[in-house]
Amino acid sequence: MKAGLGDLRSRLDAFTARFAEHAHRPGEAPPRAGRVPDTDDYWRSVQDLFTRDVTGQGVRDLVGYETHDAWRYFSREIDFARLRALPWHKRYPLAAWKIFLAVAFRLSPARRLLFAVAVPLLALGWFRYLLSGTAGAWFTAPAFAWVLFAATLLFALLVLELRDKLVLKGDLEIARQIQFGLLPFEPYERDGVTVHAAMRPANTVGGDYFDIIELGEGRLGIAVADVAGKGMPAALLMALLQGSLRTLITAGFRGAELVGKLNAHLHANIPANRLVTLFYCELEPETGRLGYVNAGHNAPFLLRPGGLARLPATDVALGVLPDARFQEAETALAPGDRLFVYTDGVSEAFDARDCEYGEARLQALLEGHRHLADPELLKKVQADVLVHCGAAKPHDDMTLLVLARRPAA
Repeated sequence: MKAGLGDLRSRLDAFTARFAEHAHRPGEAPPRAGRVPDTDDYWRSVQDLFTRDVTGQGVRDLVGYETHDAWRYFSREIDFARLRALPWHKRYPLAAWKIFLAVAFRLSPARRLLFAVAVPLLALGWFRYLLSGTAGAWFTAPAFAWVLFAATLLFALLVLELRDKLVLKGDLEIARQIQFGLLPFEPYERDGVTVHAAMRPANTVGGDYFDIIELGEGRLGIAVADVAGKGMPAALLMALLQGSLRTLITAGFRGAELVGKLNAHLHANIPANRLVTLFYCELEPETGRLGYVNAGHNAPFLLRPGGLARLPATDVALGVLPDARFQEAETALAPGDRLFVYTDGVSEAFDARDCEYGEARLQALLEGHRHLADPELLKKVQADVLVHCGAAKPHDDMTLLVLARRPAA
């Protein structure tokens, strides 16, 4: 068991080391977050601005490597060889137009519109300036010349920043595909038990986690967890959580003991300002017995033909106390009962006026739409949350899961 967790931790450390190694080019110091100097001395602030971490190699990289790399990134899909056969008065305008399209179509539609307005205006400014030079009037409008040069420098800077952002966005899309590939989105159906799940990350990747694990001897394990935070840090911790949980299950741990071991491992390997809420249950399909541990997670709803019940938290969240003791509670899923598990991205969704969606509204929705099939119920809840948010973007990941025991034929 210890060897399994040690191997998992060593793989995570190796991944972290490789990430740090490739996050900057050889010969450069690892990048540091910029921090505004805490001083009111104007000249000292200016000196610090132009001297801190500035090196000759950094300036040469900006002019040479970064500029050339940005050019290759935006023009890699353009066939310049085909353009060389054209006369110059067609070749250069067509090349400029293709580069403009290559950059524009990598932007979102609204930002693409701003880009489409700004670039022609900047080009028109240069055209007017060069025309004034042919009439010997280059120095008659120095203010216009300085504004034009400044706008061009800012445009070049934004293009370099845009390239970095788009590369990062591409990496995040790959991370999203990997993360979604780790999660069992396909509906599960076996021995009269069905499981349907849906997830909507707040960002490209998220920190919510759910899993469906066959435990052997006809038993089924269900886990739904929420890592504090969102984005890439939470996604990395989610991957650690999944690997740790499955390693512990493979080692034979079950129920409260499994959650206790998982808590100790997470406390030793995640930052002190992070925690994980977890709902973990084990179902025996033949009898309907459901043993569960709720470690600080939202209380799931038990949907029965006669009404709704809740499975409240039994213990503290994971990663808070290294020696926390966890208790397993027990209930039963009768044929026709359904267990609805969710993360706080549902109940704590806010609209533009900072009004919370709330558990009361969720409960009313579940009561009024118990007749819906599992996939439709998930879609209904998710759609209702988004209607509540309106123009406000949901700030947290949303995960929904329905575990159902089907009635006998």
